[in-house]
Amino acid sequence: MSIKHIITHPGGAHKDDFLACSLMIYSYGVPVLRKDPSGSEVENNSIAVVDVGGEHEPVRMNFDHHQFPADYEPTCALSLVLRYLGLYEEARQYCDWLETSEWLDTRGAVKTAKWLGIDRSAMAKLNSPVDITLLRRFAKQERHEAGQPVYEVMRMIGEDMVSFLKGMRERMKEIEKQSEIWEIDDKFKVMFIPRVEPMVGEPSAGLGRYIESNGLDCVAMVYPDRRGSGYGLSRYNDDLRLDFTRIDSCDDVHFAHKSGFMAKSSAIAPERLRELLRSAWVG
Repeated sequence: MSIKHIITHPGGAHKDDFLACSLMIYSYGVPVLRKDPSGSEVENNSIAVVDVGGEHEPVRMNFDHHQFPADYEPTCALSLVLRYLGLYEEARQYCDWLETSEWLDTRGAVKTAKWLGIDRSAMAKLNSPVDITLLRRFAKQERHEAGQPVYEVMRMIGEDMVSFLKGMRERMKEIEKQSEIWEIDDKFKVMFIPRVEPMVGEPSAGLGRYIESNGLDCVAMVYPDRRGSGYGLSRYNDDLRLDFTRIDSCDDVHFAHKSGFMAKSSAIAPERLRELLRSAWVG
């Protein structure tokens, strides 16, 4: 759909409208106006109305959540735009910060802190000049358009979010096709990723997320070493039942982290890799 511009509310800016508009900027490359929309603008399909307007109608490009009842599942403007772009499920899975942002925007800091199980004062300690300056500068101007610093930063943020989420979607499919689950001596399970050429990106990327998302009972991951011909071995979720310093003296282990959470080996034979895992097992 082609749109002329994006409208979001004037006054103070929050993460949800900032990020929702960042996604729309990346998707459509049109200006953002910070103002109250008229009735005709809300009804105009060629104008995206974000976090204002009192209506959620994606067909008409309207993405407001303020009309939802108080007991509605925490949902902000960012949630609605992500759903429109078909990326919401991936965002909830792979962006740990999203649910907290939804709570903050719809329930406030006190209830969010209680939900997180932390003291209210901790919420402010998580802010930084990055948050404060970007939101303040976004709120300060009535119109943002291509070439302006804030607009271009927002475009980059939108691009990175979309790229990350689509990339994770594809990465999960790759892991599903390539991965094997090794059971070592009926004691523990390990996820193994074989070397595939050409190797694109970081072979260990997304492995932990895949294990978590699929509820796999794995304590470690074995994956191709991007800097060598062998493999990396690392604990999943820092499971202390494995200590890779125990294999530091092996001839085919050229690096073992002092804290024991990972090691690098020139070994490529699956049985040898299994032997190294057995030796690292503390139990």
